[in-house]
Amino acid sequence: MLNFDAVLFDLDGTLIDTNHLIVTSFQHVLRTWLGLEVSPEEVYPYFGEPLRTTLARFDPGRADALTEAYRKFNRSQHDRLVRRFPGMNEAVAALQEAGVRLAVVTSKYTDLARRGLSVCGLEEHFPVVVGVDQTERHKPEPDPALRALELLGVAPGPQVLMVGDSLLDLRCGRAAGCRTAAVGWAVNRDALAAGEPDYWLERPADLVSVVLSGAAPA
Repeated sequence: MLNFDAVLFDLDGTLIDTNHLIVTSFQHVLRTWLGLEVSPEEVYPYFGEPLRTTLARFDPGRADALTEAYRKFNRSQHDRLVRRFPGMNEAVAALQEAGVRLAVVTSKYTDLARRGLSVCGLEEHFPVVVGVDQTERHKPEPDPALRALELLGVAPGPQVLMVGDSLLDLRCGRAAGCRTAAVGWAVNRDALAAGEPDYWLERPADLVSVVLSGAAPA
């Protein structure tokens, strides 16, 4: 018997490894437009929030222009810098084979999210992808998670698991009535503890154990 009927995944840093792509894109835009040099550690705390929100922190008056420049550079480098997380494709395939309903809930635009899934060979497993362009309110509000469940035809509740690498993911899932899981490969792992996830996943295979049997990872 399945422990969860559906699993909602964040995309960047959870399903696919876009960490280097994101950091490189921020560094390029902030250097080119604002003359700022930022380290990866200065960017990591903003992972998961809508792009314009992050860029407005650096220059509110030019947030729109910075966002456009970021997206242009990011798309130009996307396919070259996106990577798979070892074991993720196998874990997702096992969940789908077991009959678990799967969706992506992300703070990036839907078309680019689908492109990332395609590059990593995951697109066939995710008929539902809810991007930042599909809801008025975004993470940590519950709206994108609730929209994904509506499209999946699954009722909100504790039989749904939200998996992510940021506090925004955990709070979004909890606000939607889901249980939550934090990934141990997150760059902000220490900060995630404040989200009090129901599960910690040290590797993708742990997700299969949790969803199919309810067993907490060892």
